[in-house]
Amino acid sequence: MLFRSIMMHEHTALAGQFARAFGNAAFEPIAPLDPVVYIIANHDAGWAAFDRDPVTDPASGLPYNLTETLAEHIAPTSKGSPDFNERHHPYCGLLSSMHSWGIYNGRYGLSNMVLVDRIPPSGRPIVEAMLAGELVRQQRLKVDLAKNPDTAAWIEERHLFQNYKQLQFCDTLALYFNRVHPDARAEQVFEHVPVGREKDAAVTIRPTAPGVYVLSPFPFASDGATFAFAGRPISPGQHEREGGWPAVLRQTPTRWETFRLVAG
Repeated sequence: MLFRSIMMHEHTALAGQFARAFGNAAFEPIAPLDPVVYIIANHDAGWAAFDRDPVTDPASGLPYNLTETLAEHIAPTSKGSPDFNERHHPYCGLLSSMHSWGIYNGRYGLSNMVLVDRIPPSGRPIVEAMLAGELVRQQRLKVDLAKNPDTAAWIEERHLFQNYKQLQFCDTLALYFNRVHPDARAEQVFEHVPVGREKDAAVTIRPTAPGVYVLSPFPFASDGATFAFAGRPISPGQHEREGGWPAVLRQTPTRWETFRLVAG
């Protein structure tokens, strides 16, 4: 049986497409555009090394699923993503750090999924140390950004969380496509999509035809826009037959899925 392997850079590339297209008369576009689109398109950059040589889940014979990756492997990726993004811009580092911290803590109350509760006791010290470090990073970056008159307004709490929510929407919408087979995708509601600083909306997505999905309300600039992402077909235990996952992932051609988002 074949499964689709999607690397994090392929997932974040799709999220970046959504970020660049976000905004219309009803939904405020992303601002500041370039740094926020950059972090959305690179929000899981810390996974790059792990993705090239992933650890196998013995229960499935496949690379570990995102939320089931062992603490000793996932904690360094959660720190590595803000490290990567901070090197580009302090605001990218701040949003990336908030994303890493939020994944473990219900996305700052926006989600019921609290990843830290799923970490076994043996892995808690590693994860808790990483999370404490991210809170320190966030305070340091906020101080640095506040000193610069060009960036001080960005860290005003309502604006900062508007950008954070935009990141979460682009991330979770990309996961909707990346983690679910087209035949199994169903109607889903994305809560807390920011209309502006003061107001959020619940956006519903619904498959309506092969490769076509209706969104209501519609948060993007172009009705009927086309998006695409890549993945690789793999099978359980394939790494044992073909020289390890690095060889399998390098040799297996990518397959693209294209879809359209339309206003409902």
